[in-house]
Amino acid sequence: MNLALRSTTAVALAFAGLPAFADMDAARAFLDAEIERSVLSREEQENEMQWFVDAAAPFSGMEINVVSETITTHEYEANVLAPAFTAITGITVNHDLIGEGDVVEKLQTQMQSGENIYDAYINDSDLIGTHWRYQQARNLTDWMAGEGADVTNPGLNLDDFIGTQFTTGPDGKLYQLPDQQFANLYWFRYDWFTDEKNMADFEAEYGYSLGVPVNWSAYEDIAAFFTGRDLSHMGVDGEVFGHMDYGKKDPSLGWRFTDAWMSMAGMGDIGEPNGLPVDEWGIRVNENSQPVGSCVERGGATNSPAAVYAIEKYTDWLQNYAPPAAAGMTFSESGPIPSQGSIAQQMFWYTAFTADMVGDGAAAVLNDDGTPRWRMAPSPHGVYWEDGMKVGYQDAGSWTLMESTPVDRAKAAWLYAQFVTSQTVDVEKSHAGLTFIRESTIQHDSFTERADKLGGLIEFYRSPARVAWSPTGTNVPDYPKLAQLWWQNIGDASSGAKTAQEALDSLCEEQERVLERLERAGVQGDLGPVMNEPQEASYWLDQDGSPKAKIENEDEEPQTVAYDELIQSWQ
Repeated sequence: MNLALRSTTAVALAFAGLPAFADMDAARAFLDAEIERSVLSREEQENEMQWFVDAAAPFSGMEINVVSETITTHEYEANVLAPAFTAITGITVNHDLIGEGDVVEKLQTQMQSGENIYDAYINDSDLIGTHWRYQQARNLTDWMAGEGADVTNPGLNLDDFIGTQFTTGPDGKLYQLPDQQFANLYWFRYDWFTDEKNMADFEAEYGYSLGVPVNWSAYEDIAAFFTGRDLSHMGVDGEVFGHMDYGKKDPSLGWRFTDAWMSMAGMGDIGEPNGLPVDEWGIRVNENSQPVGSCVERGGATNSPAAVYAIEKYTDWLQNYAPPAAAGMTFSESGPIPSQGSIAQQMFWYTAFTADMVGDGAAAVLNDDGTPRWRMAPSPHGVYWEDGMKVGYQDAGSWTLMESTPVDRAKAAWLYAQFVTSQTVDVEKSHAGLTFIRESTIQHDSFTERADKLGGLIEFYRSPARVAWSPTGTNVPDYPKLAQLWWQNIGDASSGAKTAQEALDSLCEEQERVLERLERAGVQGDLGPVMNEPQEASYWLDQDGSPKAKIENEDEEPQTVAYDELIQSWQ
């Protein structure tokens, strides 16, 4: 049975017969029914629940509305934690689950209109540059010390969160509270890669060992090797493919690239969590963090040789090594395909799909004992990549309180945000959704016991490697306006309507038009864009760092590493 469904039933039974506005009776019923594992002792859990009961008393009877995208973690919150919170505090929570693009649209509408559409949003930390510049989101540092002090959990333990560096502005203020995190990593069929015949045949054909690809050249060789390969000696029927992706002209295609594909290729600059002065969107900022350009002629890199290389590899691999239907798929449609058993590897795979990869519908990629036939590892990097650059994306869906939300409603929503991220519930929530936000949860014994069923997820999050994966940073001054430009232009390259260079020229020009409008409007004050004057592209390409001049031979020597050696290096 689906864990969220099981838990919903258990919670409903636990609350049966209790008064609508219960207090610690409801809290104890919830702990008995749902919290089997926690980093807190039962006494500590009850103390934390007592705090919520007391802090929520002034808001009992209030009904609030919050929203998030639809992923397993948020389904657990909406189906299990929201009714529990309502029973414990008397605050009715309507937790809406909608598409990620719709979340951003609702938030943008609230910013533009000042109308309170939702009392709190779980929106990606990709909007940190937007929130910091527009100052329409409450900065939580000041909120927790001021207006929200009476509803801020003394046991919140911000130091335990692994993603607050992604939700903190250059001013040092926290603008969002992480609720779930997942990375895009490399996914592959460990059983296929360690099969003796496959290993021998690969080495005979390519002259090096089959293993986790370190660079894109090796990934491409492996994609070619497995596409159309006869794996009947392993009991695999039907056609297999060496790569999986998606290409439909849809908002999710934009995330596919703003979520660090360009940084994986090596387009931006060295720097963590994001390259400076040029980031993974190709936007350049000055020493005051003000955007100054996107096109190469202004010092940006969105249409640079490295960006063109990134898009050309994407389109070539999609056409040559992925299932034909992939070109017409969206993010959500493509996600379950590897679990069906015909895909050898996927370079751009979100760990948010891990829960589905170990579920009832994933028998094709699981052994009889439930251990996975697949593994995850760091994604390979492109020829323009250098040590010290970010090598992948980490989604950090985070709670955001808008200034346009009335104080009492913001306080009630803040209580709910803290409840669903509390140490009392976080281990159970993480087992349901496998999207980690707390160090204490990652280190919990229950995940040590479950690690061999999760294909490397726990090893990754316990390793020092995870810091090289990060969300969009503060170079992006208006995420809602700029993000929509990506899928429209990249879609032209994906469909073949434009070459990669043509699509990226159009993209960077449209980004700059938005940046110029922001500069003229002055709505972001001293933090807004101050555009560079255009110069010959050669001027910027001759400078150190990004944008980078074209590398004549973009097919570097392929390199792989044995997965077991890689994991051992993380210990």
